[in-house]
Amino acid sequence: MDVAIGARWQLMVDGLVRNGRYSSAEDVVTEGLRLVSQHEDRLAALKTKIALSIARGGASTDEEVEAAIEAKLASMSGLAD
Repeated sequence: MDVAIGARWQLMVDGLVRNGRYSSAEDVVTEGLRLVSQHEDRLAALKTKIALSIARGGASTDEEVEAAIEAKLASMSGLAD
């Protein structure tokens, strides 16, 4: 699979390989995909937890739920854009 990435990401990948952090661009992409998968798993677990809370009669406004989700995602990501 060939994937085009922006110049910012290409510089990052090149730097990580050049500095020896990863042995190839493929390794960088594989690690990135592993992190995306982990993030998606955590997001699914959080959504399940929220659904169970609602089913038990948890009462929160939409704004409170959205704020809680955003806070949790921010704490899980550890990545600044």
